[in-house]
Amino acid sequence: MKVRAPVDGQRVSGHRHRAGKSRAGLLLGAAVLLVESPSNTTTAQAQSALPPVTVEAPVQRPRPARASQQSQRRAQTVARQRNANPAPAAPTISERAAAAAAAQQAAKLGYRAMPSSTTLRSGASPLDTSQAVNIVPEQVLKDQLPRNIDDALINVSGITQTNTLAGSQDAVIRRGFGDNRDGSIMRNGMPLVQGRSFNPAVESVEVLKGPASLLYGIMDPGGIVNTISKRPELYQHGSVTLLGSAFSASKTGADGLLDVTGPIGDQGLAYRFIGYGVSEDYWRNFGRHREMLVAPSLAWYGQDTTVQLNYEHREFIYPFDRGTAFNPVTKAPLAVPADRRLDEPFNNTWGTSDLLQASVEHRFNQDWKLYAGYSYNTETFSANQLRITGINFTTGAETRSNDGTRGSLSNVSYGTSYVSGSFWLGNMRNEVVFGGDGQYRTIYRDSLIRQATPAINIYNPVYGLVGPGTTLVPGDSAQTDKLGQWSLFVQDTLHLTERFALVGGARYMDYDQIAGRGKALFYTNTNVSQDKVLPLGGAIFKLTDEISLYASYTESLKPNSTIAPIGIVIDSNVAPEEGVSYETGVKFDLNKRISGTLALYDLDKKNVQTTKTNSAGVVELHTVGRARSRGVELDVTGRLTDSWALIGSYGYTDARVTASEDRSLYGMKLQNVALNTASLYLVYDFGTALPGQLRLGGGARYVGDRPGDAINSFFLPSYVVADIFATYETKYQNTPVIYQLNVKNLFDTVYYPSAVNNLNVAIGDARRVSLSATVKF
Repeated sequence: MKVRAPVDGQRVSGHRHRAGKSRAGLLLGAAVLLVESPSNTTTAQAQSALPPVTVEAPVQRPRPARASQQSQRRAQTVARQRNANPAPAAPTISERAAAAAAAQQAAKLGYRAMPSSTTLRSGASPLDTSQAVNIVPEQVLKDQLPRNIDDALINVSGITQTNTLAGSQDAVIRRGFGDNRDGSIMRNGMPLVQGRSFNPAVESVEVLKGPASLLYGIMDPGGIVNTISKRPELYQHGSVTLLGSAFSASKTGADGLLDVTGPIGDQGLAYRFIGYGVSEDYWRNFGRHREMLVAPSLAWYGQDTTVQLNYEHREFIYPFDRGTAFNPVTKAPLAVPADRRLDEPFNNTWGTSDLLQASVEHRFNQDWKLYAGYSYNTETFSANQLRITGINFTTGAETRSNDGTRGSLSNVSYGTSYVSGSFWLGNMRNEVVFGGDGQYRTIYRDSLIRQATPAINIYNPVYGLVGPGTTLVPGDSAQTDKLGQWSLFVQDTLHLTERFALVGGARYMDYDQIAGRGKALFYTNTNVSQDKVLPLGGAIFKLTDEISLYASYTESLKPNSTIAPIGIVIDSNVAPEEGVSYETGVKFDLNKRISGTLALYDLDKKNVQTTKTNSAGVVELHTVGRARSRGVELDVTGRLTDSWALIGSYGYTDARVTASEDRSLYGMKLQNVALNTASLYLVYDFGTALPGQLRLGGGARYVGDRPGDAINSFFLPSYVVADIFATYETKYQNTPVIYQLNVKNLFDTVYYPSAVNNLNVAIGDARRVSLSATVKF
């Protein structure tokens, strides 16, 4: 007779286990079940839907009739034997969660791409969607140790850097479009305003390519970058990591990381705590980077409901460095060592950021579930910004403005709720997601400092003769940009057959934006109130269970705005930036080992604004009219063999102005957009061939030349940067220890990732060597 043992208040079923087996045997069976289940299950899903276990009771053999005394004695004997050898206890929640983690570890080591449900607002497989989603898996981040979002996104096609505001902001161009503070950086599908989004609390990074306004509202048409948080887990474990780094013999630093998680009680409640600190020298001739992060989180994994609550507090100070300059005549960089800064040692940015997020996911039944989430993110910062205004490239005379910002404040409050599920319409299955969201975002700069300062000779500089500026300019201060929006959206995937599906959807969006400046007397330069309906359409054809073709039509919208006076007030009569994209491609997920996307797209954006620096050095705002981006992208990640894993990409992006009232901009390539980008990173895992586990990896990324300004007056040269790493996991007195060596920019290449204009050209980091030791417990 088979008896189903209740586990955590639920009856479970699954593989058969003989009576008398130990609890370890049950855990092994649970791990086997997890391995056999679809490996794209997320960690949270594995924890909330733990593997079932079936326990068989001892076989009851028929007994012949005997005398009553003999029957009584034998019954007593059988009872004593049962008490001496009881049936094995069912595994606890923590034990099953540990088995789930163990089963997924091999997939992660193989760079298995496990998408989060927050990116596409559903749990659909990427093969069943009509837009491209590229994933940088958790293990890739562990191996490469990126220091910011730019480092993480070197693995994704068609992405380059734009104006990072002297290294203080994420600024990501996707498919030719993007800027800093453009609202495209998310945490768990909810927007951020903090300058730097990547930190040790991030588990993986996902990029939804193309216009994403249907799911995310106001947005540039290049797509969104979604950073996924590390979540609490239901089994007790943790790690401590100490890392030492060096750019050179005199430029050193140290990091420390604590990451501990586990259950609270036995009812599905779990916690996680991440603490991080870094103090290191900047690689150029002066500057220092210091940062602290505290990130506690809680989660409750119920039978049908999952609740998440996470908080991050970050404090930082790092160099505010606008890089170097390019000679407008020779088109070559300034003839000084790459590590020589053009500003002063007081050029820094410092501040704090806080992020609070809460979410609830409830499954009504096997077909329908509800998600509700809320996020509040805020950052305050100040900066000293000694700005380069001119250079005599013959004599080295450099003129500068002693600028600064005090009391900057950014915040965004965002809430969303949506229902996703499926139902049958005749013989056709519908997968639907519908819901709404709303947000209120403010970007505010209280005090702007503008002050004249003496010139220096950059060929023979003497630093330290001036201090930070103190002259407040009321007319430039109180810079304010407020944006509010609320929306309703619906998307339906209609499966006409088992292989063919149509996708359709729409978002109704209402938004208001006010922007301007002036401390004593505020001047409103933007005052917009509009609404819009944005459609989406697509088709999916699955050639096999592992390969699908897709096509899509998507739109995006972003209101035109400025805080600067441009002679007119941008109001509701000024059309917003609107993007339209046509895309087609093929997706594959072969043997649950290697996955990828090949995409072709044509993206058109009208009513585009750009900046142009005039002969007097003043930045002017222009509406170029129309810009187009066409390209091909290939992204692949996964395991080639049991020993080899890879992540690679190639992107061809032809982005240029196609219509403009400013004839100097017509036909120009879009600033900071490379025609070609590529990356390839390989890892070899020696497995059990050695006493410990040794993994070696490395690769390189290529970025082609890019225009450094809107009128293409100079180009940033192409570059190749190589990185390598090695990890060795062993045990010291039964305690797992991981040693890891990383060398970034192996050949110490001097390269220029982005530019604002020829006097503000960013320089990529020099070679950095780091060695870390991680103790697991």
